Amino acid sequence: MVVGLLFACHGAASLFGVLGGAVGGGTVPTGAWPGWYAAVIQLVAGVLVLVGVGTRSAAFLASGSMAYAYFKVHQPEALFPLQNGGEIAALFCWSFALLVFTGPGALALDRVFGSRDAADSGAHGKGGQQTAPVAAQA
Repeated sequence: MVVGLLFACHGAASLFGVLGGAVGGGTVPTGAWPGWYAAVIQLVAGVLVLVGVGTRSAAFLASGSMAYAYFKVHQPEALFPLQNGGEIAALFCWSFALLVFTGPGALALDRVFGSRDAADSGAHGKGGQQTAPVAAQA
């Protein structure tokens, strides 16, 4: 939830000039590549991760956008994040990559309002019944 909130704050700052505005002050011009698109991804993906709706997909998109930001903007300046100012991009990238694999937490809206059958369908069929394995056909 915290990672989503912080990511959404970055997007809101860039798009709306709140919380100190975009880097350098002000807002990112609408449609400017890649800044405006990155800010939209930050705001939308951050909110989705924060509330736990479509967490894995939003985290995948967010992780990719931060990897792009790191390798396109920061890494050409120097090899290590401490030297090139890319610590935040690297931390967001790896945090969201972790969420892709771990999924949302217990407080996610997907889990709170999701159907019980969907939660129980892991290795079982609907309603928690064991399903028979499908035999290979020769």
